Amino acid sequence: MNLTPFQPNRSSRKKPTRRGRGNGSGIGGTSGRGHKGQKSRSGGGVSPGFEGGQMPLARRIPKWGFHNIFKKRYDLCNVETLNQFQAGDVIDLAVLA
Repeated sequence: MNLTPFQPNRSSRKKPTRRGRGNGSGIGGTSGRGHKGQKSRSGGGVSPGFEGGQMPLARRIPKWGFHNIFKKRYDLCNVETLNQFQAGDVIDLAVLA
């Protein structure tokens, strides 16, 4: 059986470029970051919410109060409303709704 057609293409198996390994590699010196500036430095760049000095969306939207993400919501059912059922009836969510 010939296994040649089942081999992946050469382009799909390309190795990642090694940056900063000399000028002969094509990505030496500045390693593709350009010259100077915030984004060329180690750890440089802007925070995820930064919008270039514009007031960020998270600060533009009005906020008020505290929102508990772990809050449990309860649907109340008085015992008096259960008196309409006969003794031995099966009471489930569908019947209560």
